[in-house]
Amino acid sequence: MATSKKPQPPASGVGSRSPVKRPGPPELDDFDGPEHRQFPRARMTVPFRLWIEEAGELRFEATLRSGNVSVAGVFLDSTFFLPVGTEVRTSFALVEDEPPVQARGQIVRIETPGRDGGGRSGFAVRFLEFFAQTEVTLARLFLGAALQQFAQAYLGSARARSLPNELDRCVDALAAWELRKATSSENPWGIARQPVSRG
Repeated sequence: MATSKKPQPPASGVGSRSPVKRPGPPELDDFDGPEHRQFPRARMTVPFRLWIEEAGELRFEATLRSGNVSVAGVFLDSTFFLPVGTEVRTSFALVEDEPPVQARGQIVRIETPGRDGGGRSGFAVRFLEFFAQTEVTLARLFLGAALQQFAQAYLGSARARSLPNELDRCVDALAAWELRKATSSENPWGIARQPVSRG
């Protein structure tokens, strides 16, 4: 996923929801979709502003609610559908007092209810690109609690206290976090690691 700087999207009514203050770990969705299984999905109902632009002109705009959200994409509940492969822009607020997450995405799957009326109705959007580093808000939703616990413990260590400035302590903590990820069977995203097949 790429990160770019782009202008803010035009104002819209998506802010009608009251975003939560810094949340704890989200409730995970056990839906096992085919794409991006390396990231967990949070069961969240969040208004998403969705729009399509062509040559700088607004061609389509809608506000839909999410069924689940991950760092890789979102499932949007909808009774209308856009074709698979359609590229869209989206903006959505997760946390109070933080800028909305802004992304470019692509529709990768459509779901319609079965004949009995059961099942979901909507489509999945895979995020292709984020703007203005707002993907950090999304990643923090999943990693914030684990990172805070790790940072508090590490920054209280004798090693961290011996370092001369805040930047050195920050770099040291990041190195320790990466080392822990590489050497531990624990996955900070909360996804079970798949055994490596040999032979």
